Amino acid sequence: MNKPYEHPELEELMREMLAQDAYTIQPAPAPYQAIRRRGLAERRRRVAVTGAALAVLAAVPVGAYAVNGGGGRGDADTAAPHPSVSAPHDRAASPSPAPDGPARPATKGQLLDGITFEQAADGLKECLRAEGGHAGGARGLGSANDYRIVLALRSTGDSNSPGDGVDVVAVKAKPAGFRVVCTLEDGVASGISVSSSDAGPPDAGPVLPDVNGGKLYQQSFIDKGHWKLPFRWGVIGTVEPSVAKVTVSYGDTRTTAVLDGEWFVAAGTLNRQVTLAPHIKGYDTAGRLVYDSDTDSTYQRTLP
Repeated sequence: MNKPYEHPELEELMREMLAQDAYTIQPAPAPYQAIRRRGLAERRRRVAVTGAALAVLAAVPVGAYAVNGGGGRGDADTAAPHPSVSAPHDRAASPSPAPDGPARPATKGQLLDGITFEQAADGLKECLRAEGGHAGGARGLGSANDYRIVLALRSTGDSNSPGDGVDVVAVKAKPAGFRVVCTLEDGVASGISVSSSDAGPPDAGPVLPDVNGGKLYQQSFIDKGHWKLPFRWGVIGTVEPSVAKVTVSYGDTRTTAVLDGEWFVAAGTLNRQVTLAPHIKGYDTAGRLVYDSDTDSTYQRTLP
């Protein structure tokens, strides 16, 4: 006699059904090959996009400039720039500022006496740091990124400021005609001179010599008649777009200035004592004289 609720046939059927269901609900194996193919395709797509981007960057044209002369210590040591494909023929193009420092001058000949751009840029940063206590905070003078270096040259010491060094002239767009002259000795800032075209006369002509630029072309009045020679000098100022040429004569030196944007920049070496300031002339595109410092009532022709 069978036990209550015992049904061997039913139990056997249930075991068979459960075994079949176990195979039915078993998850299918992961599609490894399909996933691998998709990953390889995506990787190739990313490499192709990156390569195309690099090709576009490499194809972007970059303007260049070349110079004649410059860099020496002789009399004819300001550069005569060859205009780039994007620069006007009558003046040099002003480079764009670098992301982490000042912009370069328009020509290599504006960096004299073996001074490199990197040294000039570091010198400017040092002056701004010394003046303001930290880089870029110099009493509203801004950071080095705001400036473009237009001249760097050897600085000859005198009785009032003994010790030779380097002068770095840097300009920025605002306020108009704003510039700093940074003086360094052994890489350490020893002074900074600030000026702008606002300091000039209200009826200024097409050429405006820097009214405080004597720092670059004269020694102390204490040493009058007994300057240390040879003496490296520089002259800076602003010009209107109508001006195509500026010449500067000083003692036994005569040179043609570089027109760097709205600025003119000239330099030379003085080998004899002088009593008169640099003689500056400006010419238009037709070669007509449009400015003469000898007839400029605001220009101090006699050295103090």
